[in-house]
Amino acid sequence: MFLFNVRVYGILINENNEVLISDEQTENVSFTKFPGGGLEYGEGLIDALKREYLEETGMEIEVVKHIYTTDFYEKSSFNESQIISIYYQVKQISDIQLNIRTKSFDFTEKSLEGKLQAFRLIGLKDLQKNDLTFKTDQVAWVEFLKNIDKIQL
Repeated sequence: MFLFNVRVYGILINENNEVLISDEQTENVSFTKFPGGGLEYGEGLIDALKREYLEETGMEIEVVKHIYTTDFYEKSSFNESQIISIYYQVKQISDIQLNIRTKSFDFTEKSLEGKLQAFRLIGLKDLQKNDLTFKTDQVAWVEFLKNIDKIQL
């Protein structure tokens, strides 16, 4: 049996041209990624992304534009599944006060799922692909930057 793990992520750029990223630790693995997560059975991509953002950040978002869909094989770091990731540019539509950190992996509290998570804002021009842990996020970020002139900021 082949298992596919469909993931959906949002690249949020705020009014100060800063990118929201998430530092997380789960199953003794630490990583930095864009907010988002797994598609649940019976859920569409947009609904999944809105749910994931609400669960992780407490904020409501609007999906602005499709950025990238994984077009290479990527094995999960956590199990034997194949990862398929879809990235969208999103914008915040509700006020929320996230506890933004300035240092990587500066955890203070566990999420409802028991993982450690902290958010950072990095300048649009300062975020480098190697700041992101997973290859899919790195490729999506490069694609985002290639099309920045066509993207609504």
